[in-house]
Amino acid sequence: MFETQIHHFETRQAKKPKNSVDDLDIFVECEVHICNLQHSFYFCPKISLILSHLTLSAFSPVPWFPRRIQDLDKCHHLIIKYDPSLDHGHPGCSDLEYSKRRAFFADLALNYREREVYRKLRSLYPTHACTQYLDAFQQLEKHCGYREDNIPQLQDVSRFLKERTGFQLRPAAGQLSARDFLASLAFRVFQCTQYTRHFSSPMHSPEPDCCHELLGHVPMLADKEFAQFSQVRTFPAGPLTSCSGYCSYSQLYWFTVEFGLCKQNGLIRAYGAGLLSSYGELMYALSNKPEYKPFDPEVTAVHPYQDQAFQPVYFIAENLEDAKVKLRSYAMKIKKPFALHYDPFTSSIEVLNTPRKVKRALHQIKEELENFCLALENLSQNHSSTSHLSLRYL
Repeated sequence: MFETQIHHFETRQAKKPKNSVDDLDIFVECEVHICNLQHSFYFCPKISLILSHLTLSAFSPVPWFPRRIQDLDKCHHLIIKYDPSLDHGHPGCSDLEYSKRRAFFADLALNYREREVYRKLRSLYPTHACTQYLDAFQQLEKHCGYREDNIPQLQDVSRFLKERTGFQLRPAAGQLSARDFLASLAFRVFQCTQYTRHFSSPMHSPEPDCCHELLGHVPMLADKEFAQFSQVRTFPAGPLTSCSGYCSYSQLYWFTVEFGLCKQNGLIRAYGAGLLSSYGELMYALSNKPEYKPFDPEVTAVHPYQDQAFQPVYFIAENLEDAKVKLRSYAMKIKKPFALHYDPFTSSIEVLNTPRKVKRALHQIKEELENFCLALENLSQNHSSTSHLSLRYL
């Protein structure tokens, strides 16, 4: 009647049962016009019983999103793709033993093929990876047990990242929605899977896995500049009120953090995790086969991508700093009905909807600027040659 399209329907055992231990939590992802939302739920005979207790509040100009890092617990964390128990296209779908291992992450074991992944990828890094990746990878081998005969423990890696860049790992059951994933990045939380790819396809995985997270993402997240680039504090602001906004950011993330290339010393090098964790695509991306385009957020945000095979097109940034500046400039152009402020001390996000909140945020920034000015003055007094530096920055 209301042309409601249900894209995802999932039940789980309720975390807080109200009536019995058999109570379920229901997750429904649907597409329906806002004016028909309440009617479509109550008139649909297939789900009316399940949603009989549903209550819909009035539409708010500021939709719900995680304001504190603890609020990430309330995100749906729906597994949107490649669940081997649901997706018949997954290479491990018919492998009951593999599916069982996916359900019990603690029982994962390292075998020869997984060691082969580490060995073969590591042989490519000196000639294919960017310098930021190589520097961090060396530290991970030194401090976090990165070697071919060992799987690093996520707790140790998370502690290492926290000390270096403020990022921390949070366990995830599979590939999350763009909304949940990008919301986590705003708090410098990286949703990390804990299972390994199916042994029949050791050099490529259609979904994120431990090889992808630990070999692809973590070394770059250990670099301070790239960690700032990955967080992109404008992510929680623009996309929240628009599905198209999330789509644009998802595509930008895909062609940068996942499959980005950059120039270094006149050569093309990889910084994207999807490349750095896939031997075949890393070789392909730096060959003469794909098409290269300069990184331009306006173009990249609308360029289609696919996750079933190698990318036919890659976007090359002049350098990582240039990519970060362009991405921030693009985000500033997006019209936002409200402004946000991220407080790193409390790991919380506040909507700046009153003069008092804006004044308080400006006061915090003023205190930081005064501290930087004092530091420059001290430098100019101790080193006369740097006096011009202090004046220029002030």
